[in-house]
Amino acid sequence: MSKHFNTTGTCYPNEHYMINMEKRLDEIERLVACGEYFTINRARQYGKTTLLSLLSERLSGRYCVFPISFEGMSDDVYETETSFGQRLCGLLHNSLTYQETRGISESSQTECGKMSRRTSLDTNLFTISNLISEMCKTADNPVILIIDEVDQASGQRIFLSFLGMLRDKYLRRRKQPTFHSVILAGVYDIKNLKLKMRPDLAHEYNSPWNIASDFAVDMSFQAAEIADMLSEYERDRHTGMDIEEMSQAIYAYTSGYPFLVSRICKIMDEILPQKLQWPSGMTVWNREGFTEAIKELLAESNTLFDDMIKKLNDFGELKKTLYSILFNGEKFPYNPDVYAINIGLISGLIKNEQGTIVISNRIFETRLYNLFMSEEILNSKIYKAAVLERNQFIRNGTLDMKRVLERFVEAFTEIYSDAEESFLEENGRRFFLLYLKPIINGVGNYYIEARTRNMRRTDIIIDYHGRQYVCELKIWRGNEYNEQGEAQLLGYLDDYHLNEGYLVSFNFNKHKKAGVKERVIDGKKLIEAVV
Repeated sequence: MSKHFNTTGTCYPNEHYMINMEKRLDEIERLVACGEYFTINRARQYGKTTLLSLLSERLSGRYCVFPISFEGMSDDVYETETSFGQRLCGLLHNSLTYQETRGISESSQTECGKMSRRTSLDTNLFTISNLISEMCKTADNPVILIIDEVDQASGQRIFLSFLGMLRDKYLRRRKQPTFHSVILAGVYDIKNLKLKMRPDLAHEYNSPWNIASDFAVDMSFQAAEIADMLSEYERDRHTGMDIEEMSQAIYAYTSGYPFLVSRICKIMDEILPQKLQWPSGMTVWNREGFTEAIKELLAESNTLFDDMIKKLNDFGELKKTLYSILFNGEKFPYNPDVYAINIGLISGLIKNEQGTIVISNRIFETRLYNLFMSEEILNSKIYKAAVLERNQFIRNGTLDMKRVLERFVEAFTEIYSDAEESFLEENGRRFFLLYLKPIINGVGNYYIEARTRNMRRTDIIIDYHGRQYVCELKIWRGNEYNEQGEAQLLGYLDDYHLNEGYLVSFNFNKHKKAGVKERVIDGKKLIEAVV
């Protein structure tokens, strides 16, 4: 079977195209060698399970490794020490039975199997503690415990008691044999699990896992790593792609979020070639194909996006914060003690960038824009105006941005001429996006340039049939500020190798002259709409 891109379950180097994980494994192995206990907590579909699989395989030569998972454990398992202990011993025994774990004495294996059976009524944390000590004492090599999907135990008192037992053994490990290293993996760190279980009890604030070392390994994919993965793909498929351009484009949209990187590649490799306009893989790996893949990704339903929507529905303050960042250009300082910010960080929706929280990547950002605008579309007059006129904006397969600006000025003036200035200042840019959406919907997409998003200006990069358009939206603050905006737009045109740019100025001066005009500056055409 030939290699392919995988976005469901564990990735294997001999079956799937994937980045080289050796550097990350080296960093983790150093923690293990030092006998550290730690938690790998990253957002969903961030490659944790694949990383643990590779780590377990690497460590198995020098350690006795128990790789287990709490995935699929029902609530009744956590009801008593006996039920939890039997399941835990069952997981350990399965690892021994299927030869994932080697070097454990026969007597320990027998005892582990005995304690996993329902007929064993003396299985509890005390007897499990003794089993661990005996197992580690007689093992051929230091013993490592790896538990994936620990979020499944979230809110369960017995699991936290189990962690307390491991902590106690860790603190007394010079006198009593125990695991050399313990690795837990999940979305939440153990402190979050504790708070989620009993947030009302202050005396339970401290986690039993305060012995854990920090885990600072960067698990996001870098552009150079994506390029190496695409190079291997190119050696097999011979598509003729520009590897550097493609890897930079993928990184620019995903910021290296593992699932999103793999999903874009999978769409380009498997889905686009099946469409009539893409007769073979030879024509997919270019700028136009990439734009089409982004459109496909943004339109699909997958577990990552489903989880994002669930977080917004469950945490209204997080949703409100993200809306303010996207549409109002507000800046929020990074503070993980703020509950909404902490949830956003844990779920991977936001990140800390120089002390300010920002949306993690362009894909999330655009998906959020689409979500928030879809909630307003039914009652949006400006959206309905664009729907009625959208056919006039496409000429020979090309987006006529000048015509878009002309009609937006007319529609905006007609619909909102009597609205209060404060309302228009806050919502003007959102109205432009609502107007733009049905025009490019189904063919093109857009993203917001994060470096310029603030209360006064925003730059939108529009992709339509492989061609890019840069449009700056700004609040009018006088000629000097306007000239600064024009200079910045000219810089963006240089970055994107374009000769034509677009501006929309929301001017609330009563003596303004609304309309569209053209100017040529330094050999580049600027088309500006004044609303």
